[in-house]
Amino acid sequence: MDPITHPDRLGVPLTEEQIAIGQAARQFALDRLLPGAAQRDQAGAYPLEFLEELAGLGLLAMKVHEDDGGSGVDNVAYLLAMAGIAEGCASTAVILASSNLASQILGIHGSPAQKETWLRPYAEGRLGPASFALSEPHCGSDAAALRTTARLDGDDYVLDGSKMWITSGAHAGFHLVFARTGPGSGGISCFVVPGDASGLSTGREEDKMGQRASGTVALHLDKCRVPVDHRVGEEGRGYPIALSALGGGRVGIAGLCLGLAEAAFAEGLRYAADRTAFGKPVLDFQNSRFVLADARTELDAAWLMAIRAATLLDRDGRAPMASSMAKLYASEVCDRVVDRMLQLHGGYGYSREYRIEQLYRDARVTRIYEGSSEIQRLLIGRELARHAAR
Repeated sequence: MDPITHPDRLGVPLTEEQIAIGQAARQFALDRLLPGAAQRDQAGAYPLEFLEELAGLGLLAMKVHEDDGGSGVDNVAYLLAMAGIAEGCASTAVILASSNLASQILGIHGSPAQKETWLRPYAEGRLGPASFALSEPHCGSDAAALRTTARLDGDDYVLDGSKMWITSGAHAGFHLVFARTGPGSGGISCFVVPGDASGLSTGREEDKMGQRASGTVALHLDKCRVPVDHRVGEEGRGYPIALSALGGGRVGIAGLCLGLAEAAFAEGLRYAADRTAFGKPVLDFQNSRFVLADARTELDAAWLMAIRAATLLDRDGRAPMASSMAKLYASEVCDRVVDRMLQLHGGYGYSREYRIEQLYRDARVTRIYEGSSEIQRLLIGRELARHAAR
């Protein structure tokens, strides 16, 4: 029932290309990612074997211009692709989210040499994933308070510090690392740090509640030297560079939430139709139908908000309030839908024998990463105050 397979259901015009991208991503996820998703979750096994196939589908550099080796898709197609992948495996979807965030920044702000050295081979699947290294152990949402430093020493920068919660950190061919080259938010710069750079090491894999196959680690930089030409953009422009890609990143996470919630909804609907209680299918009870009706209504509303945000981004280049609304609402709807579908399963929903248990764990983090629900409310409130002051 989701808009990827039934694109006319929401009444929103989608292009043939957007529909095809979303459906191709979804089919790959269901055929290739879903069959081993539970085993990868239990083992915390990173899906490295699928990276070349994802690259072949153009999913590693979706927001990168075709001239630089990317797919050059718009934000609506990106939203649909992320939802399609997440329906089969949320861990793989968040890997794509962070990788596309890094590649988009390099595509917009990277030099021709950086694009040729890093971006093009990455987009072709020859470097594995990419990572976006902004958060630090002492600061998550307050990115401007980062402490990692980059000191100019001759023709090199010397980086010292630690980054936290880095998706794909142990497998990335390169990292986009944000480090302090001066005081304040105007003293942050962005660097390409190769995965095999001297002085770079990774911490242990985080033993997480959900999305356990996405490979989350800390990065440690101890006198890590990178040439001056590895700096992305001008010195001191790293903070606006990081912020510039967050709108599209939030739309992508909204898509992840929608795909995850669609998977849960399908599980709940299927279980309610198959399971009998008191001599009739669970689906025949009024409460079950009300639960499903509420879930479907909220899901469709979340889809509409996410498509609106993606459309505004494609039209205007910026949609701060709409993208924050989309991420906030989609993540919170995802939590509610998954919780309701687990409740429909009764005691079986608490067993790993049923997929809804994994989906429940996978959903919880979506209200935290890529800007927590609290941060999204702050951003929305800030935009409302700004408009009121005009």
